[in-house]
Amino acid sequence: MDMETLRRSCGACDKCRLAETRTNVVFGVGSEDADLMFVGEAPGENEDLSGIPFVGRAGKLLDSYLTAVGIDRDSVYIANILKCRPPKNRDPLPDEEDACMPYLREQVRLIRPKIIVCLGRIAAMRLIKPDFKITQEHGVWFRRGSFEMSAFYHPSALLRDPRKREDMLNDMQALAEKLKTL
Repeated sequence: MDMETLRRSCGACDKCRLAETRTNVVFGVGSEDADLMFVGEAPGENEDLSGIPFVGRAGKLLDSYLTAVGIDRDSVYIANILKCRPPKNRDPLPDEEDACMPYLREQVRLIRPKIIVCLGRIAAMRLIKPDFKITQEHGVWFRRGSFEMSAFYHPSALLRDPRKREDMLNDMQALAEKLKTL
């Protein structure tokens, strides 16, 4: 399967109840041969309206971190576990994650990134380990198959608690250094 076929399949998805309330499927965006892939938990309102991940306030904050450490957003791939927005931005339900995981797995298979960074606790719990503790383990690197994986604070968490912003900058600087060694 190629990316466009996967995108069309995802766009027609009705595997969970979120298909009934979405404005747009938020498939993913960026370089399809990226070494770095960011994975968040689910689209928010701005993403649902635009069909593009990380375009609201949290996305602008992520962009500022990418710029600060010299990573071009167009050189990475950004996606979410869920491709549809949960009502009122609530946390994804396990059955919703289960319905969307095949799309994310196929995106990863097609892109073949060397590094996957989970944005936030929920993505980390699904992709790295079920008991992931973001406050203790952000920026810690894990080997999962052929991937180096880590989790950083979700940019929306930084909007709520600016005290975590320095940790995020440190994690992003370490990521930029890791990318230079690929």
